[in-house]
Amino acid sequence: MELDLNSSNMSVESVRPEQGPVEYRMAGLVFYCIVFIIGFTVNITALWVFSLTTKKKTSVTVYMINVALVDLTFILLLPFRIVYHYYDYWPFGDVFCRISAALTIFYPCMALWLFALISSDRYMAIIQPKHSKELRNIPKAVVGSLGVWLMTLGSTVPLIFSEDDPDSVSNYTTCIKMQDIIYMRRDNPVNFVRLLFFFLVPICIMIVCYIVIVDNLNHGRTSKLKPKVKQKSIRIIMTLIVQVLVCFVPFHVCLVLRLAGTGQDGGFSTWAVFTTFLMNMSTVLDIILFYIVSKQFQDRVISVILYRNYLRSVRRKSRHTGSVRSMSNLTSAMI
Repeated sequence: MELDLNSSNMSVESVRPEQGPVEYRMAGLVFYCIVFIIGFTVNITALWVFSLTTKKKTSVTVYMINVALVDLTFILLLPFRIVYHYYDYWPFGDVFCRISAALTIFYPCMALWLFALISSDRYMAIIQPKHSKELRNIPKAVVGSLGVWLMTLGSTVPLIFSEDDPDSVSNYTTCIKMQDIIYMRRDNPVNFVRLLFFFLVPICIMIVCYIVIVDNLNHGRTSKLKPKVKQKSIRIIMTLIVQVLVCFVPFHVCLVLRLAGTGQDGGFSTWAVFTTFLMNMSTVLDIILFYIVSKQFQDRVISVILYRNYLRSVRRKSRHTGSVRSMSNLTSAMI
């Protein structure tokens, strides 16, 4: 459908591609606030634990640091998106909108390849234990992570130099929205190659690793490994696969359907909004992965929970006894 922007009786509001009903914008506002608070706390804690407090670092530690860094990079965009949902207006300019759009594509591509590297690491730990030291070491993990960073950046940085915002003719500023997908269709060959290499390939690697590991475990070919190593590896890969199925598959399926559309169906879509929410939720669900991988992370989370519960019990006790001094002393002793 073509719009006659020169028509005198057509208002700016009539060509304005809305973000959807107010209820959806407010739901997005609340959702992104929760994701930002939890995700930022979780990933800062993980980054601190894996990079500073973990004495014996391994290849998995390197991958966990990268997962936390990618999550934080994406999470730091959420305050700007919160402002966008609140005002229904993007006040941060065209250049930053392009950067935000590129990072929004960058995050799932990077996360999926890191998950594939972690799955491959677990595969080598169980299937190739004799060559584990050669195949699984920190230098190779660093090289693999750096390669994924460069590969993904090379695929998404060109998005920053794409054409101007197609909605600029409406005299108001919008930014990355799923309904703007109609303007990406002219680059569909590139889009589908990116989907193939950054979505299907890492998922296939994860599935193959899991199938081979389960097959070897069922046929008793990993008897030399400790049961804890086997259980931990299975939990890690299962966590990754479930997270991919919940957070990334719906988003990419919706993206493919929108890209493959033949009409100008770029309007608001509840399904697009919901799948985008799921994709963002991955930054929070990584806490499960961190918790399984690291004993130090477990201890840190448990200590924080226990300390808060301890303070609550002390406060309740102080209310009953009326002794503020006893609470102060107990808190000082705990610290």
